[in-house]
Amino acid sequence: MAFSDTLLAEAEPVWDAQYDHPFVTELAAGTLDDDAFRHWVEQDYRYLLDYADVFSLAAARADDEQTTTRLAETAHRVVADELDLHREFAADYGLTPEDLETVEKAPTCQAYTDHLVRAAREGGLPTVAAAVYPCGQGYLDVADHMAELAVDEHRYTPFVEKYTSDAFRETVAWMRELVDRLADERPGAREDMRAAFHRSARLEHDFWEMAYTQETWSVSPRRAPDATAD
Repeated sequence: MAFSDTLLAEAEPVWDAQYDHPFVTELAAGTLDDDAFRHWVEQDYRYLLDYADVFSLAAARADDEQTTTRLAETAHRVVADELDLHREFAADYGLTPEDLETVEKAPTCQAYTDHLVRAAREGGLPTVAAAVYPCGQGYLDVADHMAELAVDEHRYTPFVEKYTSDAFRETVAWMRELVDRLADERPGAREDMRAAFHRSARLEHDFWEMAYTQETWSVSPRRAPDATAD
């Protein structure tokens, strides 16, 4: 059995929980609350900026030209393509890209991006590959599930179409192949890969919950006066 198959089999309860999450089922039906979707747009925009950086960091760790090139290309596609969808949705709320870039990360988003960045900076390429894989495979599988649930087109249909597109499927297939190749080449890294994968998978589920509940920090610090101000 391929290592990715083993990971996905172990993560089946997490995937099932994603399929059943009200953010997912209500988005598929077109009934998701506007504010919940806006929260997802804002937080996922911030998440994807770091996600792209992680692919760039991973590219620097690759030891062959083909993998380096593909990782760098994936980082570029996230910024140039996937974030365009978020900018389009954000415009419906009167939000500019500058507005999105200044959004404060919610606790779950912060925890997820911290996990990915740490994997990229402290782990080897196998760990990074396993850490980013649940996002790609999860969104593809969840979007396929949404497509099965959806009856009519609605304002969220572009979300489903983006994450079930042929281009996205090809990227996810490549990510899966990379995980399997690295697990075969470096079997000693499998436990670190497993741990990184499962943490990301659980955070994928919690990201839906974060958006649905419009999670924010429960307490904010008081900003001290600027000592340099006139």
